[in-house]
Amino acid sequence: MKSFLKYTLATIVGIIIVNAFIFFIFISFIGIFAGLYEQPFNVKENTVLHLTFNSPIPDKASTNPLDNMNILSLTPTKQIGLNKILAYIKEAKTDQRISGIYLDLSDINSNFGALATVEEIREALLDFKKSGKFIYSYSTMGYSQKSYYLATVADSIFVNPESPLLLTGMSASISFYKETLEKLGLQPEIFRVGKFKSAIEPYISTEISEANREQVQTYLNSLWGNIVKGISSTRGISEERINRLTDNFQIYSPEEFTREGFFDGAIYQSEMLEKLKQACGLKASEEIRFASLAEYMNGTVLPFSVTSNKIAVIYAQGDIGMQQTAESIGPELADTIRKARKDDRIKAIVLRVNSPGGSALTSDIIWKEVQLAAQTKPVIVSMGNVAASGGYYISCAATTILAEPTTLTGSIGIFGLMFSGEKLIKDKMGITTSTVNTNEHSDFGGSYPLPVPISNRPMTAYEKGVMQAYINRGYDTFLSRVSEGRHMSKEEVHEIAQGRVWTGEDALRIGLVDQLGGLNEAIQLAAEKAGLSDFQIIELPGDKNPLEEILGSFSASIKERIIKEELGEWYEIYKGQQNILNNQGAVARIPYNITFN
Repeated sequence: MKSFLKYTLATIVGIIIVNAFIFFIFISFIGIFAGLYEQPFNVKENTVLHLTFNSPIPDKASTNPLDNMNILSLTPTKQIGLNKILAYIKEAKTDQRISGIYLDLSDINSNFGALATVEEIREALLDFKKSGKFIYSYSTMGYSQKSYYLATVADSIFVNPESPLLLTGMSASISFYKETLEKLGLQPEIFRVGKFKSAIEPYISTEISEANREQVQTYLNSLWGNIVKGISSTRGISEERINRLTDNFQIYSPEEFTREGFFDGAIYQSEMLEKLKQACGLKASEEIRFASLAEYMNGTVLPFSVTSNKIAVIYAQGDIGMQQTAESIGPELADTIRKARKDDRIKAIVLRVNSPGGSALTSDIIWKEVQLAAQTKPVIVSMGNVAASGGYYISCAATTILAEPTTLTGSIGIFGLMFSGEKLIKDKMGITTSTVNTNEHSDFGGSYPLPVPISNRPMTAYEKGVMQAYINRGYDTFLSRVSEGRHMSKEEVHEIAQGRVWTGEDALRIGLVDQLGGLNEAIQLAAEKAGLSDFQIIELPGDKNPLEEILGSFSASIKERIIKEELGEWYEIYKGQQNILNNQGAVARIPYNITFN
């Protein structure tokens, strides 16, 4: 009887817990779906478009509410893709309801430093200014170097009197784990081709190699040079003066920067609002009508052409792996490109690549579909912040490649990384293994007694030779793909390859890209090559049914969101290392993740 009551009570408690969990999910879904349906926003005459960029900017934002949900607090974070930002700035240029733009800036976030993202928004704002409408910029908390670079398109730039601009230039910092691995009893097994393919350096060295230092110094100089050139052209300050102030770094006051021409005034927000009123022709007693970008999108229908001629913009963003998600690229992207190739209504394809690379196998699968598509219709690649290694692999067969000057690209190389942990597993944990083989190399690489990719023994000389030959073959294939796509000899490609990272500006000089420009320029070029004056843009991959998307990724999204919330700015470092370690076989990935202030 006692056992019966115990099991009955346990069953009742289990039912209560399950129902509570289901109720929690149900309430969460109600909140999520309630946020999907917003009332149209009424954009009135003499409205100021209020632009802030506080959330990360993907090339194309996910429609899955869980991707933009703080799981710990169940609060949504609105993300707007770069594609929408550019489209609605363009629309605001001719929208009679919009009087001007108010840039309310602090920092701008996107993958790999966001510099190409900033460049594309900056170009869109420069085009907006041709309308004669005003752009004012203001920062309460202070400009980062990136946000100040964007702000320099404004007619006037203002800042809070107590918020200095820290003009420091750019720096790169790389952490090394060799001694940590030794203390843990782990030994890295390294296979690579190319002296600049430095993704494995942190595991085998305690300091940066000269080759890696050379490439990092070169692309940092190029990136900073473009920022200085842009500031100089719009603010009328000489490049020499900007670099002199940077080299003689001080925490200058906003008033000092104003005297130097960087700002047009150091004022409080209330004074900024008065200036905006004057720009709108309002009386002191009248209120400014602001519309955020999200509100403007909700109250504005973009013009579209009713035509059978279409240009497909296909987004390839994130690490290249074995599964397609909103933040990663999988083999399914090849299916998307194939369908676009076979669709007679689609006259041209723009492949928007924003990827540091990843799986060499998946990269090759996608490359083949790009190559086939380019044989039947124009395929224009538009590179975002990064299109390197595997990201360049999937781009090289295109008809034409465009990049921003600050895009990071190239990194044409392959590496393989494995870990053996005999000292950890046997000596420190006391785990021993007996092996029975049917053939001589059935236990190739050893066994894995732990739930992590760590072998119980070092690789033999024969096994290392097999793996290095595999990596060499992968690199040779990579060279062949680039050689064919770029109409260069393999020897010429090898000279600029070997894993070296280039900026878009330098990539243009050495022939890895065809011209500089962003997504809008790529679309216009696609239309020209297809002979289209009237066309409709369709964006692919298409959005999944929201309920299907949520149910399909619920547990994974919760896990990822919790880790992201807990790690904060360290999440990208964690994710980058995880992607490198989780990739099996040959890896074509840029050596690191990059952030710029």
